[in-house]
Amino acid sequence: MKILTWNINSVRLRINLLLRLMEEEQPDIVCLQETKTPDEHFPLEAVTKAGYAHTHIHGMKSYNGVAVLSKVPFKTQEIWHRCGKEDCRHVAVHVDTPAFAEPLQIHCLYIPAGGDEPDPEVNDKFAHKLDFVDEMARWFADQYTPDQPLVALGDFNIAPLENDVWSHKQLLKVVSHTPVEVEKLKEMQNSLDWQDAIRHFIPPEDKAYTWWSYRNRDWRKSDRGRRLDHIWLTKPVMPFLTHHKICIDTRDWSQPSDHVPVLARLDLQLQ
Repeated sequence: MKILTWNINSVRLRINLLLRLMEEEQPDIVCLQETKTPDEHFPLEAVTKAGYAHTHIHGMKSYNGVAVLSKVPFKTQEIWHRCGKEDCRHVAVHVDTPAFAEPLQIHCLYIPAGGDEPDPEVNDKFAHKLDFVDEMARWFADQYTPDQPLVALGDFNIAPLENDVWSHKQLLKVVSHTPVEVEKLKEMQNSLDWQDAIRHFIPPEDKAYTWWSYRNRDWRKSDRGRRLDHIWLTKPVMPFLTHHKICIDTRDWSQPSDHVPVLARLDLQLQ
């Protein structure tokens, strides 16, 4: 089973890129963030024609939005609202697999970006981001136990490790890599002893990025990236993790997202 996550930065604008990605990588399940469209305008016909007949979408006009597109049916699908807002940032699906006695749960998350000023006293967006991560940490710990098979993935908008950013020193006061964000994401990770699928393959001393700003004219040459997109697995799922891919070349496609897709392969059969 291949699971892929991508902040697509408008699914309607980049539907052809999504279809190309589906054709090239052949993921079984695609999780999208920042779809930026209400559900009635989501390009379902195109993704269904591409083989993704099972869909769980939750979007709004112009902002946010999450979606799960799958070749296999869902046993259950859920929408969760966070921090008293209905801003389309968390959906989940359950899929059956013979490996586990209960369905595998996949949580697709779009954590708030947090604005530009890393001070919750003067920046409501940053305060919302911190509250969101706090709520997710509590919620995971309250809802589940570490021995259950779960996946959490998406655009977390936090680069937690020193080598998840192009310059640890220069980004310590930049939203996405501040100590308070890193600390809170670590608390969220500790909630179920989540394992970082990408860092399972790429050691912490090596650089790894999934996002490059549009402001960099030659993004490859400057390589000022950040690893904002993540795939986390609970420990029961880890033995089935066989491969990962950060689809860097998509950043060179015409009208790309500033994020690139991230893929994990689990040696699981789907029912």
